[in-house]
Amino acid sequence: MQKNDPGVGPSKPRLFGILGPGLITGASDDDPSGIATYSQAGAQFGFGLTWTLLFSYPLMSVVQEISARIGRTTGQGIAGNMRRYYPNWLLQSVVVLLLIANTINIGADLGAMGDALKLIIGGPHLAYVILFGVVSVVLQVLLEYSRYVSVLKWLTLSLFAYFGTVLVVHVPWGDVARGLFIPKLTANAGFWTSVVAILGTTISPYLFFWQASQEVEDQKAKPERKPLKEAPEQAENAIERIRLDTYVGMAFSNLVALAIMITAGATLHASGITDIESTSQAAAALKPVAGAFAFAIFALGVIGTGLLAIPVLAGSAGYALGEARKWPTGLDRKPLEAKAFYVTIAVATLLGACLNFTPVNPIKALYWSAVVNGVVAVPVMAVMMMMTARRDIMGKATVPLVMRTVGWAATAVMAVAALVMIAQFFWE
Repeated sequence: MQKNDPGVGPSKPRLFGILGPGLITGASDDDPSGIATYSQAGAQFGFGLTWTLLFSYPLMSVVQEISARIGRTTGQGIAGNMRRYYPNWLLQSVVVLLLIANTINIGADLGAMGDALKLIIGGPHLAYVILFGVVSVVLQVLLEYSRYVSVLKWLTLSLFAYFGTVLVVHVPWGDVARGLFIPKLTANAGFWTSVVAILGTTISPYLFFWQASQEVEDQKAKPERKPLKEAPEQAENAIERIRLDTYVGMAFSNLVALAIMITAGATLHASGITDIESTSQAAAALKPVAGAFAFAIFALGVIGTGLLAIPVLAGSAGYALGEARKWPTGLDRKPLEAKAFYVTIAVATLLGACLNFTPVNPIKALYWSAVVNGVVAVPVMAVMMMMTARRDIMGKATVPLVMRTVGWAATAVMAVAALVMIAQFFWE
């Protein structure tokens, strides 16, 4: 990086200082709902699905880098660009479906966090759901943007809990290596359901909206930075920083997912426990198999990841709706300067919390959320790929053909995954 480059900041900053939107996005991908998915995959198939994380890594990394580049280049989030350049019906459909999926996900995550705290200290599960919901909203509304981002970055450290669980259980590393590098495909319906679930968990539309909008926030927070469309001289170093941030963040995300699958495979699957439906069930099942320490680490990790993921889910909903409606948006704004944006965040979190007071089965709700996410992801990814090739949107900072090709491949994979999920729903 060049010294005193206005697009980057001080020369040779520490890695943790460079990392931001990409790291937070990657870490928030391992939310409690994702942890349940990875735990189930490990419990049911041992190490047999770990290869999916190697497969998904380049796809999710490229898609997230494209999301970040759209925000950094145009100075607007994905919804803002869709409003300006694409049909209104497409924008409104995507935003509505995103709000539904995010709200369901928030509800499931809050429920998992409440269950985890109840497992550790006892007490009323629903009271903890409300507590975590309130804390998440307060963090976003009352903290200054720079402090809020710092809180989120430090919360990513909670994911190291899952590396800790790997260290305290017996792992047959030879079997792990075979599962990771030598895929064994079967015609088993449950096998492919788990593959689709993992892909749907790692590549989610709320992550696209969040990272693009966070790049816009970061750019506005530093007056020397300009949208790359207006300041192409900043492009080289800005894109280098985005790529490092994104690829490290996505690698961290998938390594955590791998640790969870290895832990579940080495303990639950090895002990004959193959049906895990929630994070609390996974944590409780670990206790007699791997000991109280592994149980406590796993449960605390659920709480930490939830505190990280819920603001991202609610925030991405606020960005998408706000940009679509031309509202003032941004966590750098005071609540009175962006009332509708913050109300959206609060309402999404409140509605998610309320789902825990209904007879709705959280596992079924998560399945619906995955289906909706799959449906939303495909058109959003397709629009993103088209955006990045248009000079009227990206200026001179259009995305290279190789990257767009990988992005289109990821879009095709997600389209197949979405069709499989929808077919399974009607088949059942």
